[in-house]
Amino acid sequence: MDAIANTTAQELAERYIAAWNETDPAARRKLVDETWAEDGSYTDPLVVAEGRDAIDATLAAVQTQFPGLRFRLGGPVDAHHTIARFTWELGPADAAEPLVIGFDVMVVDAEGRIAQVLGFLDKVPSV
Repeated sequence: MDAIANTTAQELAERYIAAWNETDPAARRKLVDETWAEDGSYTDPLVVAEGRDAIDATLAAVQTQFPGLRFRLGGPVDAHHTIARFTWELGPADAAEPLVIGFDVMVVDAEGRIAQVLGFLDKVPSV
């Protein structure tokens, strides 16, 4: 894939966020399998996950750590070539102010699946 359109990147980012929010293990794994390349990787300051099994386990662990909270896109997805960037938010579904804000860079493979995500945490709750 030489380039991804902003609409394609937006849709892929929406499916990515949906996987983070899916609490049914079978449905979540289906989203991971459909959205991520088999050898895809996810890296943020807290975790490195390589392959679909590790990515799925990371999503499950985050859901356990933050029960009842929901991810949402923080704005439109910006993309060029095979790279997209977007802001996301984590908090209660009905909250105006998120508890956590992050910024992800996503690389898309030739099949239109996520090959890599590099995540950054911009706002985290104080402990």
